[in-house]
Amino acid sequence: MGSGNNNRLSRRGLLLGAAASTIGTAVSATASATAATDAGDMLDLNRRYDFYGEVGQAGIRTPPQRHIFYMTFDLTSPLRRDLQVLLARWSGAIAQLMQGGTIGQVEPSRPNATGFDTGEALDLGPASLTVTVGLGPKVFTDTYGLADQKPPLLRNLRQLPSDDLKPELTGGDLSVQACADDPQVAYHAVRDLARIAKDTGAAATRWTVMGFGRASAGKGQTTPRNLLGFKDGTRNIIEEADFEKFIWLKEGGPSWQRNGTYQVVRKIKMHIENWDTDRIGDQNNVFGRFKVSGAPLTGAEEFDTPDFRKQDPGGNLVIPATAHIRLAAHENNNGLRILRRSYNYTDGINEIGLLDAGLLFISYQNDPAHFETIQEKLGASDALNEYISHIGSGIFFVPPAPRKGSYIAQEMFT
Repeated sequence: MGSGNNNRLSRRGLLLGAAASTIGTAVSATASATAATDAGDMLDLNRRYDFYGEVGQAGIRTPPQRHIFYMTFDLTSPLRRDLQVLLARWSGAIAQLMQGGTIGQVEPSRPNATGFDTGEALDLGPASLTVTVGLGPKVFTDTYGLADQKPPLLRNLRQLPSDDLKPELTGGDLSVQACADDPQVAYHAVRDLARIAKDTGAAATRWTVMGFGRASAGKGQTTPRNLLGFKDGTRNIIEEADFEKFIWLKEGGPSWQRNGTYQVVRKIKMHIENWDTDRIGDQNNVFGRFKVSGAPLTGAEEFDTPDFRKQDPGGNLVIPATAHIRLAAHENNNGLRILRRSYNYTDGINEIGLLDAGLLFISYQNDPAHFETIQEKLGASDALNEYISHIGSGIFFVPPAPRKGSYIAQEMFT
């Protein structure tokens, strides 16, 4: 999937990852250790991924990039053909964008003509762009004659204890997740796709989030931090066997849905000022980890397995019963695991001058009930709830990647 081009960050002179001068033995040793740790985080703005494939769409198994532009759409045409044309045009455009190309002329030769590509990503390179398209429940209705094609587990999420949802940040009939190592490349992709949606008359934008600083890691990547300062996603799934068991759809529904998955998205607002005044001991107890090292409170290193039974000399659980790590752990949820692909976001400051920021939580799973099961437990008991509010939500079926010569979910129309 990845490009063989290893020209790293020639544009803007950026090279994020391990770098140090050899200023003595101690510094050299530190640099070597850093290079080993951060090798998976080095950016290559010439890296590209294929849109077409045999399994899931790019942007799911792909190592998380640094930036995201996420947008949902409402279907505005009742005509099945308009939906079909939109998905076909989107597919052709995404395939070109992910290779670092444009979707048409930027500067037509005729002065009275309109450019088809908006042009703001010219010369920026592919920057590991992936674009992932999801289909909401409305797609699979009698309106479009697709009720018999509905994925068996696609439905609106149950009301959850953590819900404080705003209608303008909830729902949607289509979703577009554009991730890249350059934010302007991700923005450009969604901007072009939104123009196509408007041009076809099939869909209109609903809600959007622009995120940064990935808040989950892929294989070989250093665990990032959320805006509360804690490492996030230490125990995220990364092995192929887990994807086969927990992520990709393998049975039920029409055959074209095999290797698809369900996407759940939540916009989670953080009450950052309140958090910042909390004492460090309480912060550590809220997560069940030490803030700097990321180690569980029962361990010394980030990836030490938490000991949920360990007690202190007074008989109290070392990892509190309300700790986020305990409630979310697969060991405490009958082995359930989901793939997190989340990002930090900020909307500036709110109407009363407080920071308006949080987490764009995105998860993939082969059954939405897996997310609900974990979130119901978190919503009922998680000490973190004092500092967060779930204000946006959506659910979508993400079809498998189309093969060359076809387009997203083509089989459901034929």
